Amino acid sequence: MMENNNLKRIIIATVISFIFFFAYDYFVLQPQIKNKDLNTTTPSNITQTNTKKDIKKEKSTLKIDTIAKIESKDFEIKIDSLGRISSFLLKENKFNTKNGQHLELISPKLPKPLEIRFENKILNKKAFDTKVEVDKKLITINNKPETITITQNLGDVVVKKVITFYPNGKYDVDVKLNKNVNYFISPGYRPSVAIDKLTIHGALIKKADGTLDIIEDGDAEVKTVNNAIVLAGFDRYYTTLFFSKTPLTAVVVPDEDKNPILFIKDNKNLKLTGYIGPKYVDVLKSINPQLVDVVQYGVGTFFARNLFLLLDFLHKIAHNWGVAIILLVVLVRIILFPLTFKGMVSMYKLKELAPKMKEIQERYKKDPQKLQMHMMKLYKEHGANPLGGCLPLVLQIPIFYGIYKLLLYSIELKGAHFLWINDLSSMDPYFILPVLMGLTMYLHQKLTPTNFQDKMQEKIFKFLPVIFTIMMATFPAGLVLYWTTNNILSILQQVLINKLMESKKALAKAKNEN
Repeated sequence: MMENNNLKRIIIATVISFIFFFAYDYFVLQPQIKNKDLNTTTPSNITQTNTKKDIKKEKSTLKIDTIAKIESKDFEIKIDSLGRISSFLLKENKFNTKNGQHLELISPKLPKPLEIRFENKILNKKAFDTKVEVDKKLITINNKPETITITQNLGDVVVKKVITFYPNGKYDVDVKLNKNVNYFISPGYRPSVAIDKLTIHGALIKKADGTLDIIEDGDAEVKTVNNAIVLAGFDRYYTTLFFSKTPLTAVVVPDEDKNPILFIKDNKNLKLTGYIGPKYVDVLKSINPQLVDVVQYGVGTFFARNLFLLLDFLHKIAHNWGVAIILLVVLVRIILFPLTFKGMVSMYKLKELAPKMKEIQERYKKDPQKLQMHMMKLYKEHGANPLGGCLPLVLQIPIFYGIYKLLLYSIELKGAHFLWINDLSSMDPYFILPVLMGLTMYLHQKLTPTNFQDKMQEKIFKFLPVIFTIMMATFPAGLVLYWTTNNILSILQQVLINKLMESKKALAKAKNEN
């Protein structure tokens, strides 16, 4: 009976920890991220309608061709007849498609990056019917940035885009107009490469005060956001974005599927920093630390981001993501060692107290209050805690969940090798790790002192390794590696504690005999 109560407490404690974790993220962190308070300007219905009409689509009468190329060892960019980035190919084999082709980051949907639309209907139509001119048709980027100038003569209005491309995918664009007219410029429709139901994708706007507005696909509405410094369209791994140290006016327009499309609204010369590419934290941070927020992890972002920073630090030491995960487990075990040690000792003591516990249960089985009182007295006299083994497990839940989230979203771990595993963000193709995890879990169970009074409960407990093996078989290999390593360290720790407790027991027995 008492063992049943202990198991219930462990389950309740675990559930409460999950509830706290999700509640803190949902009610405290997410409102800060999806900030829709008075600081964000959401126009009235009339203004929304006008804004959407102002950002006009036009069908070009031109034959859209590639008029310039920017080549780099890591990417290839194409500029089309309207002065837009029409293609951005990642050359690194890590990103290749299943067919072995280089990955295209520019969505077939409009708008394209650097696409300009004018508020004036006549001027806008002319912009989509007038071919731009470029000062260079081919640029090769080696170790230094290179610049191209794109000019579009619309009669009364002449638009120049002076673009400087950098080796890491960053670019600076200087939009110059010979006269002030209202226009909209876009960082482009979000990449459509890594879209799935497990991860978020859509758009992000960061304001100068640090607040974030994340608009997920399917949730977009027409609105204007003032004081914006970052506008990013993103999928699971990739982004196309604009950044400016000077606050700008951002406009969100939904497409036919209510997916967000981003524009900057202005009427004068404008300087922006852009980026197209993988959401590498180090690359985004090197461009500007404000851009790190473009890497979102969905629910649990706070924990996952800080855990990634720690894992990234360990990776810089180990130079391998698998080894970094192992080091992370070791670090967590060291931090939790005092609690884990006490918990394991308590479990051992509970096993030793099993005969006395059974005697008390038989004696007071008709008086629950006395049964509880004498059990607590027994625990106190022998320094045993029935929940001692629970707390370290509960404290690891946020870490385990954080590892799962960063494996889902971190492009750094995509294609990360470890021994026979080619991608730690995907399942182990040979199921070696899940089986090893199940075996180590079973071995740890055998070594851990238990005191089951209920035979059915004991059978269920022994069947858990099989359940977990099946459940974890399709999880990311990095996550299974984390839990397997944790099991191995738990086994080593349990062996040491069992030997220590047996030695103490032998000494105490020898002392009593003398």
